[in-house]
Amino acid sequence: MAATLRRFMVSLECWTGRVEPPSTCASPRARPRSGAGSVPAGISFRMLINCDMGESYGPWEKGADEAVMPLIDWANIACGGHAGDPDTMARTLSLAAEHGVQAGAHPGYPDRRNFGRLRLDWPLDSLVLEIQAQIGALQAVAAGVGARLRHVKPHGALYLAMMNDDRLLTRLAEGVAAVDPSLTFVLQATPDRARHAAMLEHTGLRLAFEAFADRAYAADGRLQSRSIRGAVLADHDAVAAHVANLLAGFVETPEGTLPVQAETLCVHGDNPSATGLLRRIRELVPRRG
Repeated sequence: MAATLRRFMVSLECWTGRVEPPSTCASPRARPRSGAGSVPAGISFRMLINCDMGESYGPWEKGADEAVMPLIDWANIACGGHAGDPDTMARTLSLAAEHGVQAGAHPGYPDRRNFGRLRLDWPLDSLVLEIQAQIGALQAVAAGVGARLRHVKPHGALYLAMMNDDRLLTRLAEGVAAVDPSLTFVLQATPDRARHAAMLEHTGLRLAFEAFADRAYAADGRLQSRSIRGAVLADHDAVAAHVANLLAGFVETPEGTLPVQAETLCVHGDNPSATGLLRRIRELVPRRG
């Protein structure tokens, strides 16, 4: 039990100190108790919860931002690419400030019809410029309401693409660093965590590795496609069991368990069960204070 806690605290130290060498940030080996929906007795974990927000635009409302915001730590705010508009950006930034939630940019492919969930074949240089422009747009709105961006998390198909393409991942991180090197870059915690950290070290960015509270995992540690039945988790008990495993440093896959070291948990704001799921997750993951 004590060893499990020490391993998880190392992952928090990896976060607060950016990242440490793989020898320090080693993956835990003990398999957690699965399916219980609770953290083993005597262990109290704290992890940041992030959520994709501000995805309404014009007359179209998406998500339940006002209900969700008090339950999270980081808000990933759409920048006008896959969703969002200046009014929604300003409203979401102000709502985040009201609840003491860190604001970050959530840029993606500029494809509202498909909500940024379809990979677009763009020249890499042009794509990086597009993402920088989206971040810049949100920065401008943030300045107008007295807020500041602290992190960047790519959206949807762009996020999935970068996690499967080292060159794209590197160029996006370099693009973010060129906009503001103080920003934290959010990427998925996979078995390649140590390699990704080493690969992006030259950018100087702080990295936040995330796990997904409401998504099922594939055997390689990446997310199952949304086209697969059960890929999006909505049942509160199933999510609680999944989160308990993540807190203990593992994830269940169709072929067994994999180690996952993450500093932040994502709940998708467009999940119809988001508010209820977050309340349940908060029973396991107290808000930092």
